[in-house]
Amino acid sequence: MKVFEPLPPDVEHLAKIVVDAAYKVHSSLGPGLLESVYETCLAHELRKRGIATETQVAIPIVYDGIRLEAGLRIDLLVNKQLLVEVKAVEEMNRVFKAQVLTYLSSPDFDSGCSSTSTSP
Repeated sequence: MKVFEPLPPDVEHLAKIVVDAAYKVHSSLGPGLLESVYETCLAHELRKRGIATETQVAIPIVYDGIRLEAGLRIDLLVNKQLLVEVKAVEEMNRVFKAQVLTYLSSPDFDSGCSSTSTSP
């Protein structure tokens, strides 16, 4: 089982900026839109703040000791340090946390979060 360490201060600061930007996007747009809309707007908001943000970043999965391209994609990779999964759902589900944890099991990443826009 992977033990999670506290975030380094720079990554924690970055995560706070992402949360603030996600809040701004959701407050402006409201609920009920497609995930892709929130993702596009969040990427724009982060770039507007001068933070390097990549969207739909392909990540391989390691199976049988081999790195395979399996179609896994991270919604946002922020400053090459923090992966962000955007969700537009009525309520959080354990599978969303599992998805982020799966991505974090890749040797390429060690910090991630899920940004959720909920509908009433």
